[in-house]
Amino acid sequence: MPRLEPGDTAPSFALSDQNGAKVKLSEFKGQKLLVYFYPKAGTSGCTKQACNIRDHRQYLTDLGVAVVGISPDQPEQLKKFDEKYSLGFPLLSDPDHKTAERWGAWGEKSMYGKKYEGVIRSSFLVDEKGHVTHAWYKIKPADTAPKATAALEAA
Repeated sequence: MPRLEPGDTAPSFALSDQNGAKVKLSEFKGQKLLVYFYPKAGTSGCTKQACNIRDHRQYLTDLGVAVVGISPDQPEQLKKFDEKYSLGFPLLSDPDHKTAERWGAWGEKSMYGKKYEGVIRSSFLVDEKGHVTHAWYKIKPADTAPKATAALEAA
């Protein structure tokens, strides 16, 4: 899967959120956006990542950044995840992983020596014009918000 690099145009998406509403990348034109891909709502790493972003959300908002999380989970699962942890930002359903593929966040993984295809935990900063400014592949759950805020502060 090709990886996105700074300067690339962010691939478009139109996905259902945890409430069943369609969310499109184009809706964020004119503002910065943190897009992060995670494997499965409710698992320990994904919960840690989402809660860390939730805890940094006000600061991200102060920096002019919106947030969306994308996983293969169905909207009903995403709604339970959002409600359980009071996340408060769009969680988008990509069950066929087409969006993850276009963003380079789907590929071969391995666990306990077994190889399989899945979401590669990744995060991206997208500028007001829809271009990727930063791309982090295989990011640790606790690093998503800190790396994004550090990049924004350095800009």
